[in-house]
Amino acid sequence: MTSTIRHVTIDCADAYAVAEFWSQALGQPLHEQDRPGDEEALIEDAGLLFVTVPETKTVKNRLHFDLQPQDRTRDEEVARLLTLGATLIDDQRTGDGMGWVVLADPEGNEFCVERSAAEREN
Repeated sequence: MTSTIRHVTIDCADAYAVAEFWSQALGQPLHEQDRPGDEEALIEDAGLLFVTVPETKTVKNRLHFDLQPQDRTRDEEVARLLTLGATLIDDQRTGDGMGWVVLADPEGNEFCVERSAAEREN
């Protein structure tokens, strides 16, 4: 018998707030029992569990998400995520349309936004 990954767990100062950001970013709901102030929050379909911990983030993530927009361009998705509360960390877009953008969620966890599948075809 082997193991399977049940959740990717993300430590947070405010689990519900960070989970709410990712719920909106991914277009997937939080678990129906999760409420503001809860010490844990789950986006079940994505397998993401957010847990409140006392320690603050101190270094660059060793693991991060690479997002690929499904129904919009990379640049449109970056703009949308910024309005949800993401922060621009590093812009690796190139003049020929290649590259990616590094953003951070509201607690500073870095993630990348790549080109959509449609953009990759061009």
